[in-house]
Amino acid sequence: MNEIIEYIIKFLLGDDVSDDIVQKIGYTDKEEEFGRYKLVIYPSGFFKSEIYGNIHSIPSLPLKIWDDAPLLYGEPKLEQVGNTRILHADIIASTYFLISRYEEMVRRGCRDVHGRFYGKESLSYKAGFIDRPLVEEYGKLLRQQLRELEIEIPEPEKKIKKIFLTHDVDQLAHYRRFRGMMGAVTRGIKSPKKRAEARRAIKTFFKGIRFDPWYTFPWLFKIDQSLTEALGEERCKTVVFIKAGGGHKKEDKPNSNLAHPDYKNFIRYCKRKNIIVGLHASYEAGRHPNLIAEEKKKLEHVAKTKITYNRHHFLRSREPEDMEALIQAGLTDDFTLAYADMAGFRLGTCRPVQWINPATQQLRPLILHPFTIMDSTLSDKRYMNMNAFDAYEYCVQLINNVENYGGEFVILWHNTMVEKKSPSYHRKLYKDILEFLKTK
Repeated sequence: MNEIIEYIIKFLLGDDVSDDIVQKIGYTDKEEEFGRYKLVIYPSGFFKSEIYGNIHSIPSLPLKIWDDAPLLYGEPKLEQVGNTRILHADIIASTYFLISRYEEMVRRGCRDVHGRFYGKESLSYKAGFIDRPLVEEYGKLLRQQLRELEIEIPEPEKKIKKIFLTHDVDQLAHYRRFRGMMGAVTRGIKSPKKRAEARRAIKTFFKGIRFDPWYTFPWLFKIDQSLTEALGEERCKTVVFIKAGGGHKKEDKPNSNLAHPDYKNFIRYCKRKNIIVGLHASYEAGRHPNLIAEEKKKLEHVAKTKITYNRHHFLRSREPEDMEALIQAGLTDDFTLAYADMAGFRLGTCRPVQWINPATQQLRPLILHPFTIMDSTLSDKRYMNMNAFDAYEYCVQLINNVENYGGEFVILWHNTMVEKKSPSYHRKLYKDILEFLKTK
């Protein structure tokens, strides 16, 4: 645990903090060791073997409050022992709980039909802080304590450090498959109102993907590029996650045919536009993580480039097995960690964080990028069911929270959600969000 505790202290203090400052902070309940430190964070007992992993280790509500920040473990109390300040707010255990997704390991039976943990069942939602990067608030309070002890420490700049505009290619086009085209033709025969759709389907099938209503990538990439030009390539990246496998479940249908010219041309198009290609691990791989390596190899073969980024289809990540499979496959960064039913901060942070395996209590070489907003999460009646105005206001709130703590903003918008003639508000909302980001 020593490696994890040191990592958490460094993470709380921020990227630009020296090791000398880290060494001034201890995490111990042994009074004979207090004198070695300027500040001691007093352990709450969370990591004791008889408590850790037990369902009763989940914090009970209501949570105690430390200077406006909900405290998962410990007491909002300070005391002085000799020259050492003792902080009884156990922000080490509280941070560990959030960034490791500890509660999802302990409550493994709490899953929806797709095997995903419910956002509305999470402690962060029930305690009312899912829209706040609570770990960053702990870091700010910790830095404040050090300054009171006359230890100089910088505060992170209020600026979004990096933006990832991401698009999952669940289905590249609607009418480029014979079955999709014939379905539209059949609907056109049965209903005069559907004849325009039938004509478009026939035109798309025979003349090219550019006529397909779901092939909205030229529009998406154009406005993505406008944000990149405004903020700079170092701060703004576009990533497309492409499926390279799939099983017989309907959630994986239609299976991506990477050998099809449409996919090959699309990947070449992405390369010309300097867009990162990542793996969209299939729904089936969410059931059988051993498939991840095979799917990655297949995508690398077609894309002719090394693939290091991943996001699970349907956000169907069931750590720790999936995370370990990503590492074994050579993937370095994962972008799955958001709730399908609630936009916000699933990891309790707005910064990329190294994965801690809560089952083995080991720090692992996989970087988790918490993504904050997904299109369907906002509008779906099963999820947040927001209208256009409320959705935009909530997105602005989340973006401002990321900016306030110098974090990273990750957003997911699907090509199928921004059809030109769709009654959905997602096409306009995405454009409005990117316009707002230009001011950051």
